[in-house]
Amino acid sequence: MGNVVTLAHGSGGVETAQILSRLFFNRLEESMKRTKDGVGIDFPDDAAAIRTSDGYFVVKVDSYTVKPLFFPGGDIGVLAASGSINDVLMLGGLPIAILDAIVTEEGFDMDILEKIINSFVNVLKQENIPLIGGDFKVMPKGQIDGIVISTVGVGFAKKLILDKDLKPGDRIITTGFLGDHGATILAMQQGINLSESSLKSDVRPLTRLMKPLLEKYSEYIHAARDPTRGGAAMVFNDWARESGTVIIINEKDLPIRSEVKTYCDMLGIDPLYLANEGAAIIGVDPNVADEIVEFMKQHGFDKAMIIGEVKKSEEFNGLVLLKTVVGGYRILEPPMGELVPRIC
Repeated sequence: MGNVVTLAHGSGGVETAQILSRLFFNRLEESMKRTKDGVGIDFPDDAAAIRTSDGYFVVKVDSYTVKPLFFPGGDIGVLAASGSINDVLMLGGLPIAILDAIVTEEGFDMDILEKIINSFVNVLKQENIPLIGGDFKVMPKGQIDGIVISTVGVGFAKKLILDKDLKPGDRIITTGFLGDHGATILAMQQGINLSESSLKSDVRPLTRLMKPLLEKYSEYIHAARDPTRGGAAMVFNDWARESGTVIIINEKDLPIRSEVKTYCDMLGIDPLYLANEGAAIIGVDPNVADEIVEFMKQHGFDKAMIIGEVKKSEEFNGLVLLKTVVGGYRILEPPMGELVPRIC
């Protein structure tokens, strides 16, 4: 391909990490990667944090360019609002405001635009999160494909959740099924008819779980991430590398819908590489892991379960090992290449 940007650079996997290092991380001194006593690209996460006298302002920025714009379970409007909220939550913040910037193509259907914006605004209304600013631009026809929505989410945290704080002995919990959003978008991009399937995106805000969870268990939560681009596999690999541990995931405990498995088998993709937009993966103190799972179930996340643990091993630190259903182990590599373009 030569020295050019490819779709793989935006997939959320290895190539994304490489281009971010090349363009940004390697060009800045450590003092320029964060504000004083804050968190920035010195430890890349779902969001950044700015230290205040009594806590942290949590800030996130993202762009959404999913194709198709409408899919079972949601649309790009729901996706943009939910993604902004969830990324603030994953750093331990409670969302307090959102800004957006929308770029559309000349000739874009006004009825479709209004439907997308209604979806976006309805999520904010349901979550009681003000929209405090934004921008709207139009590009000449053919210079952008449809619509791109960018957002800035703002929140506040008393205590941050930093993935590098994952500790040996911690248990890995998922709040629900893995791969739903990615499998839905992938199937639609491949022309598979989902009208008679129960498969749909899981896109939704996670406030109703994360807010009470943070209020009760914040001191026991050592890592949290919503597995979007790159899926659960990228989360596990990021955590193992950043914390200097080995993460062992039990394949038999992974909650993956049969429909997701079927589509992944048809298309030759591991569901652990596919995105979620309404689930979280959390690393917690082992002494309260079972209690936290029950807490999640009481709050409507009935598929929450422990799927793995964190260990210390000089030989395997930084790696993710998948314990297979037959009892063997294999290395779960981070995703590479162009798996599902324009997924979120």
